[in-house]
Amino acid sequence: MRLILTSFLCLCLALPASAKPPLREVSEIDDGLMAIAIADEIRKTCDDINARMIRALSQIKELEKRAKALGYSDDEIDDYVNSSAEKKRMRQKAEAYLAAQGVNAKDKKALCRYGRDQIASGGPVGFFLR
Repeated sequence: MRLILTSFLCLCLALPASAKPPLREVSEIDDGLMAIAIADEIRKTCDDINARMIRALSQIKELEKRAKALGYSDDEIDDYVNSSAEKKRMRQKAEAYLAAQGVNAKDKKALCRYGRDQIASGGPVGFFLR
């Protein structure tokens, strides 16, 4: 019995601890922030579109609570949100998402049209705009 217990303990210690994936790989967090980032870019670009700031701030707090519930620390969350590399990656991801929707992110008219369409349809980006 002692040999079995010792073997089991050795096996458990030899296995790597299950690590959390980086927050960038947690789609509910990353995609949620991307929708807010796209809405923010639209509201800065389009004079006739405004942000629903309380909704955006509330969603950010919900995403932060979810990340904490998944076991991420304040430092891990701050590193993810404030990293220059992550901001660059998020911009590229948002541009690719928009391109898949038929929108050139650098085309102001197309971006504003997309924003108005999102507002009208109640889409994930439009949820944060008015």
